[in-house]
Amino acid sequence: MKGRESGMPDESYWDSFFDADCIVTELDCAKTKTESVVEFGSGYGTFTLPLARKTSGTIYALDIEDDLISQLKRKAFDNGLSNINARSRDFISEGTGLPDKAVDHAMVYNILHIENPISLLKEAFRVLKPSGSISIIHWKHDPATPRGPSLNIRPRPEQCRAWAEEAGFEFLRDQDLSVCCKYHYGMLLTRPHSE
Repeated sequence: MKGRESGMPDESYWDSFFDADCIVTELDCAKTKTESVVEFGSGYGTFTLPLARKTSGTIYALDIEDDLISQLKRKAFDNGLSNINARSRDFISEGTGLPDKAVDHAMVYNILHIENPISLLKEAFRVLKPSGSISIIHWKHDPATPRGPSLNIRPRPEQCRAWAEEAGFEFLRDQDLSVCCKYHYGMLLTRPHSE
């Protein structure tokens, strides 16, 4: 099931909004050189490719769009990145297909305006190892942003945090991303070790 208002613009326009390398660094997406990551909605690979250069762990890049997955596979091959496992997957309806407690980090970027964000966050919680982390970014709730979902479905930071906590995560920190992308906010949460 494709999330509401989830279409992608032209790739160069999309990439102009982010310093993706900065974002994956600021949000500790690969704290070690061997961390495995699941990315919900990999799109053009904007964040996938910089992250794959930072870790030798597997990056499970999931997207519902077959053509975007094909493009990402080509980009990974062209860049000599063998640790990207790009999969065409309806993770909203079917989950990730990954086993429980399988990855170190989950990336949930620009997607929590979907119809049932808590379900997606519960799936992220399920596949994370205890003490694993999740990074969230989304468009600021500001009509001046050049893109993003309608304001009436665009979540504010406190809403994303509340949803993530309802899914079982513990809040670690808000992350100022203004140096990386002026139209977005970010946060980092963790799956408690005891879960």
